[in-house]
Amino acid sequence: MRTAERLTRAAVYGEKLYGIKLWFLHQLLLVLRWYILGSERNREVNQERQAIWLKEKLIELGPTFIKIGQSMGTRADLLPLPFVVALGELQDNVPPFDNEIAFARIEKELGLKINEVYREFELTPVAAASLGQVYRARLHTGEEVAVKVQRPNLEATIKGDLEILKKVADFAERFPQLNENADWSGMLREFNETIHEEMDYAAEGRNAERFRESFKNWDNVHVPKIYWGSTTSKVLTMEYIHGTKVTDLEKLNGQGISPEKVNRLLIRTYLKQLLEDGFFHADPHPGNLLVMPDGRLAFFDFGMVGRISPELQSKMIDAFFHIVGKDPAGIAQDLIDLDFMKPGTDPSSVRPVVEKMFEFHLNLKLKDVNFKELTYDLADVMYDYPFRLPSNFTYIMRALMTLEGIGIITDPEFNFFETAKPYAKEFMLKREGADFRKIFVSKIMGRDDGGKIDWNRTWKLAKMAVKTVLNTAK
Repeated sequence: MRTAERLTRAAVYGEKLYGIKLWFLHQLLLVLRWYILGSERNREVNQERQAIWLKEKLIELGPTFIKIGQSMGTRADLLPLPFVVALGELQDNVPPFDNEIAFARIEKELGLKINEVYREFELTPVAAASLGQVYRARLHTGEEVAVKVQRPNLEATIKGDLEILKKVADFAERFPQLNENADWSGMLREFNETIHEEMDYAAEGRNAERFRESFKNWDNVHVPKIYWGSTTSKVLTMEYIHGTKVTDLEKLNGQGISPEKVNRLLIRTYLKQLLEDGFFHADPHPGNLLVMPDGRLAFFDFGMVGRISPELQSKMIDAFFHIVGKDPAGIAQDLIDLDFMKPGTDPSSVRPVVEKMFEFHLNLKLKDVNFKELTYDLADVMYDYPFRLPSNFTYIMRALMTLEGIGIITDPEFNFFETAKPYAKEFMLKREGADFRKIFVSKIMGRDDGGKIDWNRTWKLAKMAVKTVLNTAK
């Protein structure tokens, strides 16, 4: 532990001296990885303590380190479980930058003076993060708006950091012991795409409008309107929403709004996003969700979104119902189908491990199956065996674990699988499209590899369809 602390002090000093933050971060993580794997005793005794220490050091080193840490906190295939848990708790919250800089950027981007665009403009930011900060204002036409402005010199800083990080990743991949369980270049590409998408506020506005269109027939969901005349890639002007955080139970109850109903609505919106739309909000923490005074659920901050192909949606439905149906062999096959195994791995070598790991959870009643604990157990398997986390699952896992955390806060009796089950059935049965119908017909007929029909499964699915239709018609 003292060795690791000395390394970090050297990293902090070097960062101040040379300004090369990401180089030292990456070197620190590589050395920590070697140090952690040095002995079984270290793995068993020290990992949790080291993970907390690492999280604290990343916070001290600033917002760029926090972003990298958040990204690595989703990589169960790269880091041991205690590190995944600790880094997943990192919050993107930094002090605001000067108003003069923010106002100058707004005026440069919009080509007008602040008072020519906005009738009123509050001087204190309502929120600040590593990429930008938000002000409350009012347009000359009377609408109350939120104005999000990007931090200065962000593009140059990110570009320099990524160039340095690419050299480090290329260097690390020369050594098998550093590359055994990590795709450094792939992780860098993923982070590069994510950070640049978040930096483009015009893209965020388009994401919000796509989300708004998806939920246009949902009276209980609201997405802020984008004011394109006052929006660029570095300044975003959108409708200002008044509301209560989904986790503020006292205030919600005081307004006569049921937190449990809000949570069920949130789960249903996410199943629609994942299983029907193939386009989802990838960062559903409580700061990005508000309950409006009339009970509508409002979504914010669409800089981080995920996309899911119809093929992946079908595989996810399989996995969900294998968990609900307590089928460990089916779950093991799902992990193979979902590309959780590294290329060249013999599925038969890991299938028994996965089946044994899931047996504990599947012997519980459905209401006692905890998604977060299930995910963490899977993370342990991924780290110790030849598994990897597919890039298209990083956002999905992060979003679902965040949703379960919100659910437990709003309702102590909350269970993700029990809450999601009826809605998952509904979306599975409502799903349209020729390709999906072919898949669904095959599944509902329950054909095995020999082409025979599993009439027992067919009858169960038929009853499920009837129940879903009857419940939907109420």
